[in-house]
Amino acid sequence: MQFIWATLGLVCVALALIGVVLPLLPTVPFLLLAAFFFARSSERLHTWLLTHRLFGPMIVDWQQSGAIRPGAKKAATLSIAAVFGLSHLLSAPSHVLAIQAVVLGGVLIFIWTRPNG
Repeated sequence: MQFIWATLGLVCVALALIGVVLPLLPTVPFLLLAAFFFARSSERLHTWLLTHRLFGPMIVDWQQSGAIRPGAKKAATLSIAAVFGLSHLLSAPSHVLAIQAVVLGGVLIFIWTRPNG
């Protein structure tokens, strides 16, 4: 079972790394999942992730206080705006734009109502 947890954690880290450069893929949720999986499989991998200079502080902020850093909030907002703008530029149907507006608006409300890390 530990092998499965570790594999899932590594897959989540890979998806998070892709999400760093691809605005459509979130980074932090995959890192939080990776921390969860690593905590159940490998103390070494879990410690590595929590002490990572780039990813560690985001995970620790979330685990300790449910906080999101202001820079991450701004990056998420820009990514969400880019996705919605791209959908508009590609002439997505009105109902798709409406669904996106509601869902992405809800995500933004969630993000911006979290405490600052």
